[in-house]
Amino acid sequence: MKPGKSELNRRDFLKVGGMSTLAVALGSAGIFSLSNTATTVAAAAKSKPTSGFGGYGPLVKDPNGILDLPRGFHYKIISKTGDKMSNGDLVPAMLDGMAAYNGERNTTILVRNHENSTNSQYPVNGKNPWSKGAAGGTTAMIVGPNREVINEYVTSSGTIRNCAGGATTWGTWLTCEETREMGHGFVFEVNPLDPENEMSRTPIRDMGYFSHEACAVDPATGIWYLTEDASPSFLYRFTPNDRSQTIGSLQKGGKLEAAAIEELPASKASTFHTGKNYGIVWKEIKPERAQQDAKDKGCIQFSRLEGAFFSAGVFWFDDTSAGSGNLGRVYRYHPSTNILELFYESTDKNDLEMPDNICMTPWGDLWIAEDGGGNDRIIGMTPEGNVYTFAENTMNGSEFAGPTFSPDGNTFFVNIQTPGITFAIWGPFARRNSARQRAMGFSAPPANLGPVVSDKVAGVAEEQGMSLLEAAALERHGAPLV
Repeated sequence: MKPGKSELNRRDFLKVGGMSTLAVALGSAGIFSLSNTATTVAAAAKSKPTSGFGGYGPLVKDPNGILDLPRGFHYKIISKTGDKMSNGDLVPAMLDGMAAYNGERNTTILVRNHENSTNSQYPVNGKNPWSKGAAGGTTAMIVGPNREVINEYVTSSGTIRNCAGGATTWGTWLTCEETREMGHGFVFEVNPLDPENEMSRTPIRDMGYFSHEACAVDPATGIWYLTEDASPSFLYRFTPNDRSQTIGSLQKGGKLEAAAIEELPASKASTFHTGKNYGIVWKEIKPERAQQDAKDKGCIQFSRLEGAFFSAGVFWFDDTSAGSGNLGRVYRYHPSTNILELFYESTDKNDLEMPDNICMTPWGDLWIAEDGGGNDRIIGMTPEGNVYTFAENTMNGSEFAGPTFSPDGNTFFVNIQTPGITFAIWGPFARRNSARQRAMGFSAPPANLGPVVSDKVAGVAEEQGMSLLEAAALERHGAPLV
C-alpha cells in the first residue's frame, strides 16, 4: 500500500515531532557514514548505555529453584495443571497465550490458552466443544486484588493447539489454532463473561485457515495483524467488514491480506529516485488457502513467526528462528506510514534466544518471552537502549508463555508451559508511562542487537530517506537495494 495524501512519507516520518528518537540517534552517531564496510544500527546507542531506566537489577536466586526475580519482587503460583478448578475439573495442560481484563470489585479476569492436540492427560473438558476429541481450548480465572483465584472455569473447548491469540478492545479474547490438521486452523472469539457460548465454537473463517500463532488489533482502525507459526510463514492483516469493534463484529467477515515487498523499478541503487516510497504492500489472498496463496503471490517469507503486540500506533512481532544463528529477530511495523523495520536480530544466545510471546509493559519497555534451549528468560528492552533480564525459569527448560499485566499494572501474569504453572508476580514496578510506550516505537535498538547492514545499503537508506532499520528489513527479504 502506497501512502496516500493523508499519510506520512518516509522523510516526513523521520521528522515527526521535529525528528524521531531513531533519527536523532542515527544522526548524532554519524550512522550514515560510509567509511566502514558495515554499519550496525545499534551503534547509535552506546555499547554500555548509562542513561534512562535500565531494569530492576540482578536476579536473586529462588530458594525453591523455580523462578529467579530481581530483589524486591515476589511470585505466587495461582494455577497449576492437574489441580482442581472451581467445578471440580482439573486444570488443563500446555498453558500458553494469555490476556488480562478488568473484572468487578477490583478483580482481574485472565483468559488462558491450552495448546493441547487430540490426546492429553489433562484436556480442556468443555460442555459445548467445537470438535469432539480435540483436547485444546481456553480457561479463565477471576483473580482477586490479593492475587488469590476466586473462580476458574472453561471458556471454550474442542479446538487444537491453542497457542497464542490476542485481546480485543471490547473485552473478548481471540484464541488461535496453531495447526492445519483435521480441519482445524482457525481463530475463535471467546467471551470470558459468557463462557462456551455459540460464538466461542464458531470459527472466524475470513481470518484464514492456516497455522495461526498470535494476533493484535490496531484500535485506531480496527484492523487485525496475524502471525503464522510455520516454515515458511507469512504476516497477515484482516480488515473486518464491520469495524465497530464490538462483540460478534468479526463474524461478519472481511478481507485477508499478506505483506509483500513493494516491487522496485531496478536492481541498482544508481537508478533509484530520491523520495521514492519503498516499503511493503498488502496483497489480498483467499482465506481458505492463505499460505499457498501468499506464497504464489510472492509475499514476504519469514522463518517462523510467533509473538504479536500492538502498542502506541506500532505493531511488534517476532521471527523466532530467523537470522544467521537462528536465534531470532524482532520487527516493528508502522501502519500510518507503511514502514516495516527490522528492530533487532540476535547473534548471541546469551543476549536473546528464540523470542516468542511479547508484550509492552505499562511503563514502555518491550518484554520478550524466550523459547530456546536451557533456562528461558523474560528479557526487557528499553527506549533508552538498555537490555535486562526480569525473570528466569530455573526449574526446567520449558518456555515462558502468555506474558500480560493486570489492568492496573501492579501484577505481571505469565505461564511456564510445562508442567503447567501460572504465576502472579508483583513488586516495585515502574509507574505507567504512555510517553515511553510511544518512544519505544521510534527508538534505536539496544547495543549489539541491531541488524548489521553494508555501507551500500546504508548509502541507499540515506539517499532514499529510509531508516537503517527499514533498509535492513528490505534487504533481509530480498529487495534489490544494491
